[in-house]
This record gives sequence, C-alpha cells and structure tokens, in this order.
Amino acid sequence: MSVIAQNLVWGVKRRTIVSDVSLSVAKGETLGLIGPNGSGKSSLLRLLAGLKRPLGGQVLIHDQDIAHVSRRNLSRQIAFVQQSAATDTNVTVQDVVRLGRTPHRSALSGWSADDETAVATALDRVDMTAHKAQAWQTLSGGERQRVHIARALAQMPQVMYLDEPTNHLDIHHQIEILRLVRDLDLTSIVALHDLNLAAMFCDKIVVLHQGRVHAFGTPDAVLTQDLLREVFRVEAGVSTSPYHNRPHIHFLAS
Repeated sequence: MSVIAQNLVWGVKRRTIVSDVSLSVAKGETLGLIGPNGSGKSSLLRLLAGLKRPLGGQVLIHDQDIAHVSRRNLSRQIAFVQQSAATDTNVTVQDVVRLGRTPHRSALSGWSADDETAVATALDRVDMTAHKAQAWQTLSGGERQRVHIARALAQMPQVMYLDEPTNHLDIHHQIEILRLVRDLDLTSIVALHDLNLAAMFCDKIVVLHQGRVHAFGTPDAVLTQDLLREVFRVEAGVSTSPYHNRPHIHFLAS
C-alpha cells in the first residue's frame, strides 16, 4: 500500500472532528473523500499530509510513519494542492512553479539543471509551458489550478493531496482538472463536493459522516440510494452512465 491511515483521531478543544478513521490507498490509485459540509474532509486530508498532527493513530506512507519523517523529507514525498491561493506579488507562472523545488534545495545551493528540468516537465504535464512567462494575476481560475498542480509536480512527489481542486471552476475546467489528476502517475487523494465527479474520476471513495468513515470502496459499491438518503439527506436515483460505465446520480427536484 502507498498510504495507510490507522485509527486517526483529531479535534479542537472538546470537539472531535476526525474520529477513528482508517483507510488505505494503493500505489497509483485516486481516492476521493466525500461527505456533507463539516464531515471532516479537509481536516482528514491535512492529517494524511502531515499538516496536522493527530491526537491518536498514525499515517504511513510506504511503511514509514510520517510523524517520524522530517518536514523537508516529507515535502519531497508528498505535495498538497489547496482549494485556491492568491498573491498580490507580481510573479510569473514559472516563478510559482519554481517554488515546488524548495524541498530539494539548500539555502546556499544555486538553481541547478535538475531544478530547471523538473519545472519544465511539470509545466509540460499540465499544458502550461506556453504560459510560463505570463503574470499570475492574468490567469483564469482553471489555469491557476493547473499551475498549482504544476508547482506540486515540481516537488516530484509520490503522493498528491488535493483539497477541492475544482471549487469555483466551471464544469469544463472541473472535468479538465480531474482528468489531469487521474492521468498522473501518482497516488492521489482528493476531497470533493461533487458526487458525480467523484464517481467518474476516483478508483475508490471514502464517505465521511460526522468525522467517521461511513463507507469505503469502489464508486459502484459506495454510491447507493440508501447512502445518499442517510448521509447526504437527498432522494436520488443511481444508474450506470453509458458514457463512462460508472455510477451517475440523478437528484430529484422535489
């Protein structure tokens, strides 16, 4: 297994937000985290990435407990893509992607040929090479998300975490970004709101409800009418899409 979480617990003050969560993700898989607002998706994602320290349990990446891995070494193995990031600094696309090389460079080291290759390769993989000299502020929302992913790829990680990467994007860019993530040769864990997008692009899905794992499995096994009613409090039909042979949810208007 590439990523394993065992009995994770985390909370603030007297409120438990993540409660006894265990899951596993195989190398190269895309795992979707779904659940109602407040179910603990973003908190769990940050625990898995080592950005929060659990009150109980552990996270293993390639059999290593990340609590015992230095921040620098961990940053060479994993990358985290936030919902959105803004800056007033006048930077180019290439400047942003170069930040991904920080874990691989010392304070005294110069910019190397390896750094340049990593940045160029990352830009190429997200189809943003032609925009490398463009100002960050002039990019569209979809282009910015591509650059965020390129910056993460420049880290040359083995695992990538994405917190609602399609938030605020139109449907074209939502599909474009998730197709890109799915086709990367990486283990990916993605928090998503859109259940149909999760069904289309994720190999496995974890459904969180009140901080606990309510269901874990393939989209076909997880996305059922009963689960949608119980967890998301919606009445919906579920069928197999003729376009991608995965579940498609039909929400009732009344």
